[in-house]
Amino acid sequence: MLNRRTVLQGGAALIAGGGVLGGSSLASFAEETVNLPFDNGTRPLVKYPQKRQMIGLTSRPPQLETPFSVFNENVITPNDAFFVRYHLADVPLDIDPDKFSVGIKGKVDKPLTLSLADIKKMPSVEIVAVNQCSGNSRGFFEPRVAGGQLGNGAMGNARWKGVPLKAVLDKAGVQQGAKQVVFGGMDGPVMDKTPDFAKALDIDHARDGEVMLAYAMNGEPLPVLNGFPLRLIVPGYYGTYWVKHLNEINVIDTTFENFWMKTAYRIPDNECACVDPGTAPKSTVPINRFNVRSFITSVTNGAKLKAGTTVLKGIAFDGGKGIKEVAVSTDDGKTWLPAKLGKDLGNYSFREWTLPVKLSAGTYNLKVRATNNAGQVQPMTATWNPAGYMRNVIETTSVTAA
Repeated sequence: MLNRRTVLQGGAALIAGGGVLGGSSLASFAEETVNLPFDNGTRPLVKYPQKRQMIGLTSRPPQLETPFSVFNENVITPNDAFFVRYHLADVPLDIDPDKFSVGIKGKVDKPLTLSLADIKKMPSVEIVAVNQCSGNSRGFFEPRVAGGQLGNGAMGNARWKGVPLKAVLDKAGVQQGAKQVVFGGMDGPVMDKTPDFAKALDIDHARDGEVMLAYAMNGEPLPVLNGFPLRLIVPGYYGTYWVKHLNEINVIDTTFENFWMKTAYRIPDNECACVDPGTAPKSTVPINRFNVRSFITSVTNGAKLKAGTTVLKGIAFDGGKGIKEVAVSTDDGKTWLPAKLGKDLGNYSFREWTLPVKLSAGTYNLKVRATNNAGQVQPMTATWNPAGYMRNVIETTSVTAA
């Protein structure tokens, strides 16, 4: 267990070096920063328990972005580098896994209270799936929008182990007429007037066999800041649905309309989830599945490369159809070359790609474009919406070869 005082004191101190939190100051911390490539993009590098140095967005609650270089290390994102996103500042840091339980109630035949041990006794499943914040890359929106100004690091790919939500719901016996399932976690608001965080899924989605109650991540217990000891995994859906410290499951026969479903995390109700910059959508729907994305991970914007053959490498993913092809352009999108796809870890995982390219002396705008198995392709021009969600424009990396 982690002591709440240790972590909160450390969060305020924002230690920049190794070791546990606390015992440092903002002055020493501020000496180490990173500059994200947009206006006001200077961010501190921070160190929290169970995490390597991460890009700090806020400390109360903790919001930590993964340094983008991590995505070039492995198609699986290490636990200690996995991004952190909280909405509410009362983060549960003193959970005893031996006393933890999750309740299943509402429109069920047999309300249940399951301990972590009870859940671990049930037949387990594993899935490799990307968790991505709805506002990943928000800092690049033009015109700029309100909200956390994130770079491209609010995402990660992990191997999750747990129990299908369907098995738990079947154990309780879902009653006829059930419409949605509501999920609540142990994190909470500091002020009474702040709406508690809860999310809902339609009953058919909740019982599709893929939605999971996960207790392990990459072969280890969940890190504290990634939802220990139990979190909801909703493959292909944005991270807002991946409720951390999950302790309440409520089956209802209505549409759940709390702040986090009815007001927050809404997107324009059209195919591109977009509107003209500066305008408001006529109607909205709750944010749902990822769109298709891809990145170059092996070179950074502004890099100086040796002229000759360079092997480009990167990742691509989508909301569950799976990646069909990745293409790379070295001439700013005029022509495209097919990349070689790496091992397929499942339709919800990052898919690695590689492509050797020959670069003579000069400056190049490298672009990468993914297409999924449904034929959906990344757009050449960035779309816009007021919340800064779902950015998936074809990325450009400018390099110089000499």
